[in-house]
Amino acid sequence: MNTIHAINGPVVRVAGTKDFSMLEMVYVGSRRLIGEVIGVSDDCTTIQVYENTAGLKIGEPVEPSGAPVCAALGPGIISNIFDGIERPLRDMTKISVAFVAEGSAIPSLDEQREFDVTVTAKPGDRLSGGDIYCTCPETPLITHKCMIPPAMSGEVAWAAPDGKYRVNDVIIKLRLDNGEEKELTMVQRWGIKTPRPVKKRLPISRPLITGQRIIDTILPIAKGGTAAIPGGFGTGKTMTQHQLAKWCDADIIVYIGCGERGNEMTQVLEEFSELIDPKSNRPLTDRTVLIANTSNMPVAAREASIYTGITLAEYYRDMGYHIAIMADSTSRWAEALREISGRLEEMPAEEGFPAYLPSRLSEFYERAGYCETLNGREGSVTIIGAVSPQGSDFSEPVTQNTKRFVRCFWALDKSLAYARHYPAIDWNSSYSEYIDDLSEYYNENCGAEFLRLRQEITAILAEENKLMEIVKLIGADVLPDDQKLVIETARAVRVGFLQQNAYHKDDTYVPLEKQKLMMRAIVELYHHALDAIKHGVPISSVIKLGFFDRVSKIKFEIPNDKLSMFDDYFRELDEAFGELTSLG
Repeated sequence: MNTIHAINGPVVRVAGTKDFSMLEMVYVGSRRLIGEVIGVSDDCTTIQVYENTAGLKIGEPVEPSGAPVCAALGPGIISNIFDGIERPLRDMTKISVAFVAEGSAIPSLDEQREFDVTVTAKPGDRLSGGDIYCTCPETPLITHKCMIPPAMSGEVAWAAPDGKYRVNDVIIKLRLDNGEEKELTMVQRWGIKTPRPVKKRLPISRPLITGQRIIDTILPIAKGGTAAIPGGFGTGKTMTQHQLAKWCDADIIVYIGCGERGNEMTQVLEEFSELIDPKSNRPLTDRTVLIANTSNMPVAAREASIYTGITLAEYYRDMGYHIAIMADSTSRWAEALREISGRLEEMPAEEGFPAYLPSRLSEFYERAGYCETLNGREGSVTIIGAVSPQGSDFSEPVTQNTKRFVRCFWALDKSLAYARHYPAIDWNSSYSEYIDDLSEYYNENCGAEFLRLRQEITAILAEENKLMEIVKLIGADVLPDDQKLVIETARAVRVGFLQQNAYHKDDTYVPLEKQKLMMRAIVELYHHALDAIKHGVPISSVIKLGFFDRVSKIKFEIPNDKLSMFDDYFRELDEAFGELTSLG
């Protein structure tokens, strides 16, 4: 029998055995704590334990499982709340009340719940990896499609009739190519650190529409893309992710609370349970999976929570759904890597992080993508990861390495957050590399002028950024009127377009058509004002017309369903400036 030789926090060593394989799941101690083999040598096996090791003793048994750490994939995942190793927290509270008890062997999926199953496979059908053999309504919004596991193929020897079944009931019997007969239930298990295969990766060409103007218009993210939200404490990382989770046009949201404060996760759970999905008028939880791994939970489980979340997302992607993952935050995950690396006495790299931090980050973000699945459907996984650099220092290793692997960088600014400008994304230090990939979509669905208007808006903001350096030195009074106009227009862009009110019914989510008309309202005002100044009208007379204040409030004054009101604004704009220019 293999027994514990040494214990160092979540790291346990077993001496003198060759019974374990790399990345194998093991059961540690008499309480059967879940662990994973992370190092194998001639004289010692090293295990990281995903649960609290307090009270563990030298000499307690360690048992191999013969399989890697796996996620149970089947009906019952959506609307559930799991910990980092996919144990259902609602069921665990019935056993251990407020805190998770160690060694709680609770199945990930409810084994007693019955689903109304439609069996699509018939005896004699030839099925291979990814093919769907039965479906059931998992929630009123999501139809669960049970698929043949990848790398398995054969002929259906028997199929159950349609009816009510539990997740572990046999649905079909598959006669494999080697003659063996395999019974398939509605559950399959998949190693969380192994990406699920796809037929091919497709080019990224469709945006993830969020209804947030600074994201959809200025810094867009594509379906199947990756984005990072770095920001110091209090800058609104979690709030931004909540807003994206509520409004983005993904089919399913996977929210991973990795090492965050317990009260933040409580807020997420309470908010999501109360929110109504605007597309279906159903609770948002009907298309949401929550993985809660709070800061007081065992540190090793933080690492597992990220992989568990991405595995669940890939599973639903394989059904043909579009998934958005909110990982909050990858910095806590990196800190868990650093702590375990320190206990393993590995050589530290920059700021004590392990040398393999970049490769682990890349492994995670590279699992995003827009794909053709094994069953010929299209699905995507979009990853939006929060980064929490200490002291808002974006030069620290996690932020810098994350920038290497994401194509969208939404840097949050403390001064914007403290000024109550939300989302507090700094447009000067943020970027998106998806504009060229999405240009065809914008031209087809928003009109050719959308990208032209966007370019003019970003040019005004960039020009303001240069002018503010001069203003800081010598003041705004010495600037010529055309440059004062740039600063006034940029203020209208910042207040009227980039700043958004999550509590206003028309401003919390803004369709692309209204975003385009708002940009057009600002750009046309700028051009009219510039023309007036060229005709000798002073900037003070231009501002007295009141259009700069009006364009800043237009987001509230024109409802999302009454966009024809913009026609009145444009007509009044033309008339007022026509009269002003003729007088000038």
